[in-house]
Amino acid sequence: MPICTPFTATDTASAPASASQLDVAGDLLTLLRDTTTEPRPDTQLEALTLAVAADLPVLLWGEPGIGKTAALTHLAAALDLPLTTVIASVHEPSDFSGLPVIGDDPAEQGVPMAPPDWAVRLVRAGRGLLFLDELSTAPPAVQAALLRLVLERRIGALRLPPGVRIVAAANPRSSAADGWELSPPLANRFVHLQWTHDHEVVVRGLGGTWPRATLPRLDPEKLPEAVDFARRAVCGLLTGRPKLVHQLPRSEARRGGAWPSPRSWDMSLSLIAFATAAGASRDVLSLLVRGTVGDGPGLELLASLDRMDLPDPEVLLADPAGAVLPERGDLRQAALDGVVAAVRQHPDKSRWDAAWALLVRAVETGAPDLVVVPATTLATLRREDWDVPASIERLAGVVTLSRRADRAAARSAVAANAGR
Repeated sequence: MPICTPFTATDTASAPASASQLDVAGDLLTLLRDTTTEPRPDTQLEALTLAVAADLPVLLWGEPGIGKTAALTHLAAALDLPLTTVIASVHEPSDFSGLPVIGDDPAEQGVPMAPPDWAVRLVRAGRGLLFLDELSTAPPAVQAALLRLVLERRIGALRLPPGVRIVAAANPRSSAADGWELSPPLANRFVHLQWTHDHEVVVRGLGGTWPRATLPRLDPEKLPEAVDFARRAVCGLLTGRPKLVHQLPRSEARRGGAWPSPRSWDMSLSLIAFATAAGASRDVLSLLVRGTVGDGPGLELLASLDRMDLPDPEVLLADPAGAVLPERGDLRQAALDGVVAAVRQHPDKSRWDAAWALLVRAVETGAPDLVVVPATTLATLRREDWDVPASIERLAGVVTLSRRADRAAARSAVAANAGR
């Protein structure tokens, strides 16, 4: 026979007290979650927002707890986009390809594929941020079902509207729960960004202030120029390096990252155009390009972009006194080498003199050691009937000093090796 415990007055008194303590705990949680944002330079965040603006799927790679989910939450709030989070590994392939629904007359009407409820909500809203979390824990069958979602924006019979952006996050296989490598077809559909923590950003954020995510401001007047620049950059590189058009990596791990294909080169072209129109920094563009076609091809593309920005050697030779040379040392060296090559191709006394005047200007406006190699090469181009210009005297000391430094460095290296 069950024993009934009598309900006492103490119980009635403790219930409201417990409820009030939970209310106080809720107030404390609200205060802890009350944060603000501030404009702050953040290369990772800028690259992410630029790729989102370009309507390209982005995949954030990072160790657990690094802040990938928090960054996406802040991004959705800053862009005023409803956030829909889907953890792919807890879904079946049919959740992304659609569940078959038999109607009244399947022979006439067919069997439609019903989409999941979260896809219906996104279509009804017309805009949003679809966050595919823990992507590296999705088994191969689920990854295959995601292909059409990521590329064509289709789930069952529905197509996501243009206002929906797709961002995913993944942990490296070594630190993922029951992790898998991404399949090459799925990996090649994403812009891969390595997400790392910045000590100052974390400390500032724990203090209540996080960086503000804002969409890039595109200059309407630069749009045609940006598209032309991007097309010339990508097509120029691939014309000279046809093997870079498609390179499927040999190792399974690298196939799950960024690698070059016609699809990823097309994404790179879009990102270069957006970065150019937005005036993005080289660091941001480097993250995006390398995250699309891989480190090797990406660095080659960046070098190609640098060469496109070099001044025309003929323009420099036409007005050496007023020439504007690049500030970066490697670009200045390339510009001077280009001038010497132009003189070699069309040797002329006036052009030879103009090249020497340009080297003098380079010494006056930058590091003197950058003119040593161009000056040495230019001297070999002199014809017997060409008088030596007076400007050479101003460079002689620089060249001599540089050669002495080189000889001293060589002697030091020999002595160090002998003393071992």
